Amino acid sequence: MNTSVHTPIETDAVIVGAGPVGLFQVFELGLLEIKAHVIDSLTAVGGQCVELYPDKPIYDIPAVPMCTGQELTDSLLKQIAPFGATFHLGQEVTLVQKRDDGRFDLETSTGTKFITKTIFIAAGVGSFQPRTIKVDGIEKFESKQLFYRVKDPARFEGRNIVICGGGDSALDWALNLHGKAESVIMVHRREEFRAAPASVAKMRELCEQFEMQLLIGQVTGFEEANDTLTEIKVTGADGVTRRLPLDDLLVFFGLSPKLGPIAEWGLDIERKQLVVDTEKFETNVPGIFAVGDINTYPGKKKLILSGFHEAALAAFGAAPYIFPDKKIHMQYTTTSPKLHKVLGVESPTFD
Repeated sequence: MNTSVHTPIETDAVIVGAGPVGLFQVFELGLLEIKAHVIDSLTAVGGQCVELYPDKPIYDIPAVPMCTGQELTDSLLKQIAPFGATFHLGQEVTLVQKRDDGRFDLETSTGTKFITKTIFIAAGVGSFQPRTIKVDGIEKFESKQLFYRVKDPARFEGRNIVICGGGDSALDWALNLHGKAESVIMVHRREEFRAAPASVAKMRELCEQFEMQLLIGQVTGFEEANDTLTEIKVTGADGVTRRLPLDDLLVFFGLSPKLGPIAEWGLDIERKQLVVDTEKFETNVPGIFAVGDINTYPGKKKLILSGFHEAALAAFGAAPYIFPDKKIHMQYTTTSPKLHKVLGVESPTFD
């Protein structure tokens, strides 16, 4: 949607973050007849679920024995379709200021402006950035031969790849690309891994069968020819530097969460998380709520299902700001004709 950078969009609710919890926040607001605008720094909805592990299974969504991050996102988009949320992707919220009338001025990095009654921060761990490999000059190969995410696994078929890291992402992709890539060599700074034990055991088994290699050490340099990365240098604990020819280098050192501009909004922050109450999941600034992994409170568990619960209570907590003269009644989607109308479904008849 193209919006003028000069004319602010007046709205009841802005949701910052289009991951699963942000999408479900659209649903809970929609049941209360509150239309939302959703902003995300990524260019597609789904948040970390889609950006980092679209094909990995999730097993703890109630009544859904197993789904992938992409399937969960697709289902949520279908569920919220009746509420007509407007998405503003590929932009970050840069400014939030309280207005004299109690509403908020909000601006994004692309110049989109809003005047909103409430804000829901569902930004996960904030704007997350991959931890980069610290080798001078190697960054020029990024997105050409150096990758921090795998968006197209077919890209690596028939290639000689080196994978750096010791967590689940590194092991998952090593095992996934084994048999498809021409060769797979893992480089990790120590013998111990942070990944699932079954994955580590499978990797070691493949190494014993000479179908994969593991090298303990750190990348300390590289060689290039004709602007192409041809080798990396790996220095081991023994002080010996070995040269590894390669076609592609995949680096999975984890993510560095950054609150970014959120840190400047005057919110109470504890260990890079936003402090909320457990009645409405409201921050210390009235009208600003935080749901999902971005928030913290006594007993907090970073689970998607916890975020769904928080989104429901946050919606009810926000309603008085949006409808100050309206008494909000709890209704059930099973039996409420009003909610059936909002959802665009027929009311069931019971014998």
